[in-house]
Amino acid sequence: MSNENEKLGQKIRKMRQNKGLKLAGLAAMIKKTPSYLSQVERGLAEPSITALREICRALEVPLFYFLVDDRQQSALVRKEQRRVLNFPDAKISFELISPDINHQMELIEFHLKPGASTGPTPQSHSGEECSLVLEGEMEIQVGEQFYTLERGDSIYYQASIPHRITNIGEGELVFISAITPPNF
Repeated sequence: MSNENEKLGQKIRKMRQNKGLKLAGLAAMIKKTPSYLSQVERGLAEPSITALREICRALEVPLFYFLVDDRQQSALVRKEQRRVLNFPDAKISFELISPDINHQMELIEFHLKPGASTGPTPQSHSGEECSLVLEGEMEIQVGEQFYTLERGDSIYYQASIPHRITNIGEGELVFISAITPPNF
C-alpha cells in the first residue's frame, strides 16, 4: 500500500489512542472488525469513504482531519496543492480549498459525475453550510424539501438538517461549499 495509507492509518491510530479507545472499541463503533481496523491503521487497507466517515464520526473529527498535512501553515493554497480525496470507482471527488481544518470554516470543491450524489441517504452535521454551483445542475434535499440549482445559484442551510446533493444534469456537477465549523 502507499505511503499515504500509512500516514492516514497512523493518524487514525494516534487519534484513537488520544481518545482512550481500544482497537476493538473503535471497531465496534464503526461496525467493522478489529482486524479490518488494524489493517487500516497499519496502512495495509484503504478505507472506503463510508468507513472513513464512520471513523471520523466515532472519533468526533472532520473527514479532512486525516487528510491534511499537520505541518501546513500557509494560508495560500494553489490549485495544484489542494488536498484531493478520490475513491476508486467513486463518482464523487472532494478538494479542500481552505488551507486546513484548523479554522472557523472550511471550503470544499465537489465534483459529481452525472447521477452521483453525496451519499446514499441524507446526512447531517453540526453548523451551517452554503453551496454555490459552478457547473452543472444540482438537486439538493434539505429535510423534506427539494431544490434545483443551476450555475451561479447558491443555497444556505443549517447543516444539522439532513441533506443530500445529487447531480441531475448530463455533465459533471461542480460546486463549492463553505462549512462552519469544519465538519467534513
